[in-house]
Amino acid sequence: MATRRTWLVKTEPGSYSIDDLERDRRTCWDGVRNYQARNFMRDGMRVGDLVLVYHSGGDPPGVVGLARVCREAYPDASALDRRSEYFDPKATAHDPIWMMVDLEFVEKLPRMVTLAEMKADAALRGMTLLQRGQRLSVMPIDPAHFDHIRRLSRRA
Repeated sequence: MATRRTWLVKTEPGSYSIDDLERDRRTCWDGVRNYQARNFMRDGMRVGDLVLVYHSGGDPPGVVGLARVCREAYPDASALDRRSEYFDPKATAHDPIWMMVDLEFVEKLPRMVTLAEMKADAALRGMTLLQRGQRLSVMPIDPAHFDHIRRLSRRA
């Protein structure tokens, strides 16, 4: 059996928040328009992998919840929809270019782990999210970093 991987996905809470995921229970993670992030979803994410949900546009930004991959990568239909903000005229049914996965809600963290808190924590040194200029919306997370963030969320 393959080892489960751990991930982080960014979302703007005004567009789709952890509360929305909790309400919906499951959603497609569409609209990703970065090739490296797409490749992580397409080539790396597997059913059962755990995912930290990060509110990137919040004040403050931070990790707010946990999701699980419940469907592996498949074509992102929003790339073919001319009415969608994620429409890509280069995408076709034969060559959809963009992919998405489905995520299911697991839990809200007991408290948000803020970006500032993560940056100040030596145990998270080297974490991709904290690298200068890092803008990926989907990224792998070292299991030790993943577990540490979950532990931090339980601290008062």
